[in-house]
Order: sequence, then C-alpha cells, then structure tokens
Amino acid sequence: MNSSRNVIDVSRVTPSASSESLTLPLTYFDIFWYKFHPVERVIFYQLTDATRPFFDSVIVPNLKSSLSSSLSHYLPLAGNLVWDSLDQKPSIVYSPNDAVSLTVAESNSDLSRLAGNKPFPTAELHPLVPELQVTDDSASAVSFQVTLFPNQGFCIGVTAHHAVLDGKTATMFLKFWADTCKHQQDQTANASPPQDLLPIYDRTVIKNPNNIEAKILNEWYSLLKMFSGGKEPDNPKSLKLIPSPEISPDVVRFTLDLSREDIQTLRERLKRESSASSSPKELRLSTFVVTYSYALTCLIRARGGDPSRPIGYGFAVDCRGLLDPPVPSSYFGNCVSATFKMPLTAETFMGEEGFLAAASSVSDSVEELDETVALKLPDILASFPILPPGSQLVSVAGSTRFGVYGLDFGWGRPERVLVVSIDQGEAISMAEGRDGNGGVEIGFSLKKHEMEALIDLLKIDHFSF
Repeated sequence: MNSSRNVIDVSRVTPSASSESLTLPLTYFDIFWYKFHPVERVIFYQLTDATRPFFDSVIVPNLKSSLSSSLSHYLPLAGNLVWDSLDQKPSIVYSPNDAVSLTVAESNSDLSRLAGNKPFPTAELHPLVPELQVTDDSASAVSFQVTLFPNQGFCIGVTAHHAVLDGKTATMFLKFWADTCKHQQDQTANASPPQDLLPIYDRTVIKNPNNIEAKILNEWYSLLKMFSGGKEPDNPKSLKLIPSPEISPDVVRFTLDLSREDIQTLRERLKRESSASSSPKELRLSTFVVTYSYALTCLIRARGGDPSRPIGYGFAVDCRGLLDPPVPSSYFGNCVSATFKMPLTAETFMGEEGFLAAASSVSDSVEELDETVALKLPDILASFPILPPGSQLVSVAGSTRFGVYGLDFGWGRPERVLVVSIDQGEAISMAEGRDGNGGVEIGFSLKKHEMEALIDLLKIDHFSF
C-alpha cells in the first residue's frame, strides 16, 4: 500500500518559563549510550473527530502549549548534548531560548492497520518519527512529531537521544506532558503536577566506582578506532552516532498481544516440563521471564538454519533500586545497565525442551542481578567486536512497567504504542497490555519470510516442539 506524508509545519517549542541556564554532566550510565541510535516511538490515538480543522484548531495548539509548559519542568530536553574541547566527557547544556523541534504532518495511511495486529511493512512507520539533529559538535536531546490521519486519529512520534534519558525518564516526561495537556483542556491547568513525575537532577546520586567513566570512554575510543579501520579517529570527541544498518525493504512489523491467560498457560507448561525434566529446579517464572523466553525461543526457531550457529540474548536492567544507596525513582537521565548471555547455540532452543532451556537461562540471568550489573557496562562494549559472525543476539526495548497505555492527552488512551527503533537490530519490544488486565504486548521486526514462520510458531494453542 502506498502512503505519503505531508509536512504541514516545523516549529521550535521553548519552555514556557525559564530564565536560567542548566548544565548536566553525563554519568557513566549516559556515556555508555552516547553513540547509539536514538530511541524512536510512535503513539497512536483513534479519534474519528480528527478532521483537519479540529486538528489545526484544537489538537495541535493544545499539544504545543502543554509541551511548552511541560518543558519548563524538563529543561534539559530543550537543550543539547555538547562536548567541550576542555572537558573529559560530554554534558547536556540548556540555555535560555533553546527549544525542541515539533513537526506537524498529515498522512494518508490507514491508522487502524498500523495500530492493528497484522503484519505490515516497517517502512510505513519511518515517516511518523522525527529526525534528531546530530552533528560533530552538538546533538538535540529529543524531537517530536504530531501526524494527522484524517477522520481516523493522530499519532505522536518521539525520537530521543539515549545519552540524555532512558526509557523510564522518557515515559515519565510523556506522562507529565499528557497530564498537563489533559488538565489544560479540563480547564484545570493550574492543578499541581504529580510529584512523582517531577524530575530529580542531582547527579551526585550516581557515583563513579572504580573510575568506570574512563573505562567506558576508553572502550568507545577502541570501538571508534575499529570502525575507522584501525586508524585513530579524526575527531575523538565527535557526537555523531555510529552508522545505522540499512533496513531491508522486505522487513515487516508485527505485534503479538498475549493475554494474562495466555501467559499463565505458558507458565503452567514450564512448570510441568521443569518437574518432569532430568534435573528439575525452581524457576523464577515472572511475566517477563515467561514472555521473553517464549519470544526468544520462537525467534530462534523461526530463523532455523545451522543448529550450531551462535545465539545470545540480553535485556536492560533498571539499576535505580539495585544501587546502594538506591537512586530516586524520578531521577532524570540513564540508570540502566544490561545483562547478556552468550555465546549459546541455536540447537539449545530448537529441541523439544527449547522453551524450558530458554526459561531456565533467563530465570538464572534475572536471579543473578545485583548492584554489580552496573559495573558491567565497559565489558558489554568490549564484547561487541568479538561477537561471532552471524550471531543472533536478541535484546529487548521497552518494559511492561512503563505504563505507556496510560498516556491520555485528553482524547483517550493510546490505541497502540510502537518502538520503531527495534528495526535497527535483533530486538523485540515489550509493553503492558492495552486493557490493563495483566497481558503483554511484544513487538517484532523481521524479514517477511521469517515473520511468516514466527507468526505460525507464536500461536499459543499449538505451541509445541
């Protein structure tokens, strides 16, 4: 299906109240991400009242003015990432009159198709997310786009620099913006903002154990040297991102909606298989362990191929509650590490006990988490160059704990929230189910033939190997 997007306007939105500059030096959690591709999300809203006049006179003005108000409490988002020649590391710098970019557009695509549960070409999502301005010397923190689907609804596209904020902070801001926008329409704009959504900027809550900042910067320098063919990087302090892979035109998107009952069915199956196995053990069968293991097993089987091919998996870990002392929940910035398990082989997951093997491994990975996971960031960067060729490394974007389906800007809850940036690698996305009844959404992005095999495997009622 052909689709087109017409850009109506591109504007700069400044914080409604700010007279002071603000500088936030990056912590080691931020530095880990400073070269990676930004996180891209699209939030779809169904609204048959969304005519062009209503969009122009009600939706866009309300979103724009509430965005301006919200930025007053989140000044770094209107600033830029910079790396001064005299500084050891980059900083986020906000100066008065800095602004975020807001693109307003119109699309002739079918919103119900993009927000539905059938596969569609992933390329149709790309016009719905805005570009992030990045040069050698400066990078925008975030950019937004609002796109009208006439008489169907609209979507909000968000592109966020991962060195500035993690998923928890990004969602916290979106909740603040949504809350502000809704109160504005209810004519309760002077209502006090929720205290749990007010960001904490105190960088002293993140320590620098064992000079880990320098270790991460050194690993990045080694990676950049490798990308330059062994030569010294021309500009070691360049903020330009590492090149993104070309996305094949036959890549398609699919979202799996698992109900709480589906998840319980899978959980019970794992309990039965574990107790009947030759070495039964108590598994941590949380919703995350069950659903991620399920997706991981199906993805590996869908690709098929050589049973001895290398496999790995990983997932982000929120360190706020793991560090000692704990970091406040509303801390602004990154406070995530990751855990990876590799190399494994495909045959481990392709046999009759493949699902159990995946759950056992992921369960162990979760059980092992403690404050030391934060110290593994340099090792994670160091491991990238030594990944075996042809590795299938499955990671996770998003979380079932973010509450993205609570993002009501005044026109109802989202119809669908998609993480577009999983197209950049072997990643899936996860979010809580839209109905709030304990289900989970899993987003996939794969080549068409692989997706067809995956969808067949994902059917709960005949999930058996």
